Amino acid sequence: MATGEGWLVLTNDDGIEAPGFEMLVKALHAAGHPIVTFAPKSNHSAAGMRIQLGSPMPLRERHDLIEAWGLKGDAPVRLFELDGTPCDTMIVALDGGLARVAPDIVPRLVVSGVNLGPNLSQDAYHSGTMGAAREAGLYGMPAIASSFTSFETEGMERAVEATVMLVERVLPLLPKVAVNLCRPNVDMDADHVNPWPHEALEHAWAEDSIGAVVTAFQHGELMLNLNVGPDWDGSWSSTRLGTRWYRNAVRFEDAGEGEVATFRIGAASIDHSVVMNGDCDAVDAGSASLSSLPTWPATHPFALEEALLAQALRAGEDGWPLWLNRQP
Repeated sequence: MATGEGWLVLTNDDGIEAPGFEMLVKALHAAGHPIVTFAPKSNHSAAGMRIQLGSPMPLRERHDLIEAWGLKGDAPVRLFELDGTPCDTMIVALDGGLARVAPDIVPRLVVSGVNLGPNLSQDAYHSGTMGAAREAGLYGMPAIASSFTSFETEGMERAVEATVMLVERVLPLLPKVAVNLCRPNVDMDADHVNPWPHEALEHAWAEDSIGAVVTAFQHGELMLNLNVGPDWDGSWSSTRLGTRWYRNAVRFEDAGEGEVATFRIGAASIDHSVVMNGDCDAVDAGSASLSSLPTWPATHPFALEEALLAQALRAGEDGWPLWLNRQP
């Protein structure tokens, strides 16, 4: 494959040397995909979409990891670490960083993960893994977030395997060069975006809802969120965000008389309520949960209609979202 097109841009929130990231880089490289990483130097879990405004962030190419990880195949690979948050990595990479340090690389798809720990339900608001994928979408890039739902690394290779399967399922739907990187053309009347505040009597995408979902993904208006458990049975489920509750999340630590009280956040227990097509329920049933999620908030001009998101949720006989079965 030519080095000027078709590259995967990888990031995460656990840091460039995290086990899940190393495993994913190795797996995608072994599968022959051109890879460039812009990953945080250190762990930024639960950073959400935090960015470091005005702060200098050193960028370093990790030639040592090429050797250490045995990345000696024919597929090209470049590994960069940034001393910043997951969203910082995407802003720097997509808004000039790649063009500066690796001008021959043209991105095709962003993959964030594989995260150690689940990103389900309201984790969508806190997750640095999902935050990076969403940030990529804001820059017009198709993006995937991927997570392993255990906090132990045993069995993590299953989530890596599923992520590679998903990447290779998605790539045929994407041109070799991202069509909307940095949004050179802004079309707020595109068929796939919400006409709000105007009430649409008919959906502009009604004649080809699947095509509209594919277009939304290609242009960054829709992202994919994958969650795979250690007991994954090989099945897939097209899901939406479920309902998940963190119980007894705050711990108090007595700092001593006359001193400031200390609190620590860390969920002691988690439970969820069952909902139709919920991501939590799919993972509990042993399936890989794959959610098609909107990138933009509800009232933004590039938001997606609920009716179109319902179309994105529709599953084929194999459990995958029906729109991913679209023939290119």
